[in-house]
Amino acid sequence: MKIVQKRALVSVSDKKGITSFAAELAELGYELISTGGTKRALESAGIPVTGVSDITGFPEILEGRVKTLNPKIHGGLLAKLNDPSHRQQLEEHGIKPISIVCVNLYPFRETISKPDTAVEEAIENIDIGGPSMLRAAAKNHQDVTVVTDPEDYREVLRQLKEKGEVDGGTRRRLAAKVFRHTAAYDALIASYLTGLSGEEFPESLTVTFDLKEKLRYGENPHQQAAFYKNPLGGKESIAGADQLHGKALSYNNLNDANAALEIAREFSEPAAVAVKHMNPCGVGTGETIFEAYSKAYEADPVSIFGGIVAFNGEVDGETAAKLHEIFLEIIIAPSFSEEALEILQKKKNLRLLTVSAEEKGNPEKKLVSIKGGLLIQDEDTNSLKEAAVTIPTKRQPTVAEWKALKLGWKVVKHVKSNAIVIANAEKTVGIGAGQMNRIGAANIALLQAGEAAIGAAMASDAFFPMDDTVEAAAKAGITAIIQPGGSIRDEDSIKKADEYGIAMVFTGIRHFKH
Repeated sequence: MKIVQKRALVSVSDKKGITSFAAELAELGYELISTGGTKRALESAGIPVTGVSDITGFPEILEGRVKTLNPKIHGGLLAKLNDPSHRQQLEEHGIKPISIVCVNLYPFRETISKPDTAVEEAIENIDIGGPSMLRAAAKNHQDVTVVTDPEDYREVLRQLKEKGEVDGGTRRRLAAKVFRHTAAYDALIASYLTGLSGEEFPESLTVTFDLKEKLRYGENPHQQAAFYKNPLGGKESIAGADQLHGKALSYNNLNDANAALEIAREFSEPAAVAVKHMNPCGVGTGETIFEAYSKAYEADPVSIFGGIVAFNGEVDGETAAKLHEIFLEIIIAPSFSEEALEILQKKKNLRLLTVSAEEKGNPEKKLVSIKGGLLIQDEDTNSLKEAAVTIPTKRQPTVAEWKALKLGWKVVKHVKSNAIVIANAEKTVGIGAGQMNRIGAANIALLQAGEAAIGAAMASDAFFPMDDTVEAAAKAGITAIIQPGGSIRDEDSIKKADEYGIAMVFTGIRHFKH
């Protein structure tokens, strides 16, 4: 028969629901032990409580850094009550078992999330005693019920009232939750201190994410999936976006929405970006958001159907009316006017997301899982501002060509490799994505562009290994090309460009996207 010791240790930073939980424990006959602010909160509520110092016979010291790190506490947590030698040692040392531990930790995450948090303040919010008690109780979950999440108070109380104890399955579930909680807590601390020390790639990498929602399925209906959020991620991401309307987002929706938002952020002028399968199918700019969307739509009116559109400015009524004409999965913008919302919300399944078009904070590392491992790299934040631009051809680009080259370069960075983008000064007119060779990507983009290629610019995410792409571009009417350069056969491409009077720009920057 299991020995039930009616003693509970309660010490929480998050005091949500703690007084009612403690009061019900007291009514069930539990002796309550507590510290600091939690003890004061329980006393103020008229709940009988014993201070930890009264149990240990030792005062809190070092500004409260040492309170519960004592055998009178940890012996009560770690004793195996079905072991006669453990029970004998408890008796010899005057230690009473503790059967319930309710602890949550100093708000380290919340502290470092605040702007300009001093390092000293962050360090003081690294909890020591709390994780020690949680880990001890979770290790000994055969005898101890450990609770760190206020959402679990109700179930624990229900079982105590109905059964007189918490069942073993629940104790194990709560113990696993505790170890996830302390692991996430330590991961944040490790990440913070690693950042302070300037280590780019430490010998081990521990990351933590919070479950945002379970998804209906993954890329395909037979795959299970979920969406996890960076606990320190800002509102300037799809993970932090507000959904104003429409059904739940899917796995593919989230990937596409993220891709669309990243491209929209490349532009300072009003811009609209249409995305299908994580590749842009049309990008337009203009004096207004309406003009930008009109051009993005014109860029590929076929592929945009069922796609995702992102804007870097507010969607107004005129733009909303045009958006309403076709089937779209998601529309993303910093804001929607009241008129726009009234129009777009008529489609019950259309998702409307608001998220800032400005990138704030430091770029995040990109994590990609492969079987058996994880790849990590910096975000590709390079632009023409960082590029060592050279013009190896006889002809320099005109002002209009420069505008087209810049637009194409901003877009090709976000197209799956091998990537070719054909653009004029205001919109894309042809996109070749994800091909196994560069001429193949160019042929797709030029075919899509058709006559719009005449006088347009070509952007390539990587260098030309031979002059066939320049030849194809020239025959289609392209007058300017932007590419990284760096091939051992660059001279062939330069000569071919000069032969056709094409202005070619080398950036020295490659934008592979796999």
